[in-house]
Amino acid sequence: MTSPTVSDLILTISCPDRKGIVGAVGNSITAQDCNIVESAQFFDAKSGGFFMRIRLTPPNGHGTDNFARGFEPVATAYDMAFQVTDVSEKPRVIIMVSKTGHCLNDLLYRWQVGQLPMHLVAVVSNHETWRKRVESEGIPFIYMPVDKETKTQQEAQLEELIERESVDLVVLARYMQVLSDGLSRRLEGRVINIHHSFLPSFKGARPYHRAHDRGVKLIGATAHYATPELDEGPIIEQDVIRVDHAMTSDQLVTAGRDVESRVLARAVLYHLERRILINGQKTVVFS
Repeated sequence: MTSPTVSDLILTISCPDRKGIVGAVGNSITAQDCNIVESAQFFDAKSGGFFMRIRLTPPNGHGTDNFARGFEPVATAYDMAFQVTDVSEKPRVIIMVSKTGHCLNDLLYRWQVGQLPMHLVAVVSNHETWRKRVESEGIPFIYMPVDKETKTQQEAQLEELIERESVDLVVLARYMQVLSDGLSRRLEGRVINIHHSFLPSFKGARPYHRAHDRGVKLIGATAHYATPELDEGPIIEQDVIRVDHAMTSDQLVTAGRDVESRVLARAVLYHLERRILINGQKTVVFS
């Protein structure tokens, strides 16, 4: 008779730093007959915070609830905020997009070939532009138009969808609408946004064209958690590439879109694999 497949668990920990944390965590894992297969830790000398991520293999029948109960005494003793997740349970994700689809298409491809371990619940858009592309993959496409007069109702509809579908993560894949302060607070740590690296110098429309006019030599992108402070949430991932005087503004746009797609995909993957721990206004990313 074949033994049932055992799924690995991921344990993430945030707490004030103290002597003995690593030993206590290891002893608890050993006492529960689990095997550590991956471990990373970080001490922030400025804040005094300690952060840890462990992937472990439990014995048969020892799932997240059992492990959490066994780990609770250690968590209490060291004032830990901790989370235990099963790697076989893929996070439920919504992607939001407007008219520009490079990030959406990149995420769809990576999801389709298995690079992003997520359950893609739906794609939500305030435009109909990408309906056929999304529905060709068998993914629900939900059209939610919005303007100044309907923003409150549209966000209520969006939030109802998130709650009804138990969505773990919302990805703003060049969704060109600003979430309200209230919604951003309620979804804190669950919304990832992407934008170009020209802020604050080139805000608003056509930033690549204005950067080209100024002769920039580096372009890049930033992925971060969305907060009420526009484009100032905890940064997850960034990247840059060099450009030169010979490139046209359209070539700059193309290069920038490539960087944006890569940066957003990496940020989403880190979140899906529970590699990100929020540290005040920053993040700890165990990449």
